[in-house]
Amino acid sequence: MKPRKITLEVNGRVRSATAEPRLTLLDFLRYALNLTGTHMGCEHGVCGACTVMFDGLAVRSCLIYAVQADGHDVTTVEGLCNGDGTPGPIQEAFQDAHGLQCGYCTPGMLISAQALLQSTPDPSDDEIREALGGNLCRCTGYAQIIDAVRLAAVSFQGAGG
Repeated sequence: MKPRKITLEVNGRVRSATAEPRLTLLDFLRYALNLTGTHMGCEHGVCGACTVMFDGLAVRSCLIYAVQADGHDVTTVEGLCNGDGTPGPIQEAFQDAHGLQCGYCTPGMLISAQALLQSTPDPSDDEIREALGGNLCRCTGYAQIIDAVRLAAVSFQGAGG
């Protein structure tokens, strides 16, 4: 099959590149668009390291073909930064609550937290656990991650969403 030109909005910018039909969105983001914040983990949709927002929903980018993203809106972890490139509220909350250690799972955790807080501005701990349940972390034991999401929720509420 021959490569196909696709155009999508990534982190608020319209981006175009060619992709072979079998190329995953994960590989497209990392290698065609040089957005390496989205991590490759299990390549089976189990670990959550490759989680991105796809039209506002948290999805595993290793399970979607890049050509399926044509015409859609994608947010990667880079899109969670402030306009000047400094860490955004969720990223700051993870830093302040020590919600990361090795950092490999962090991009997926951040995206999952963003998706949760967009739909549920004041989540309970059970809702946070449910939202992050598909993201595997081998370092933190999750306690600090839950604290970080709770801290981000307070920050979002104080900023008006």
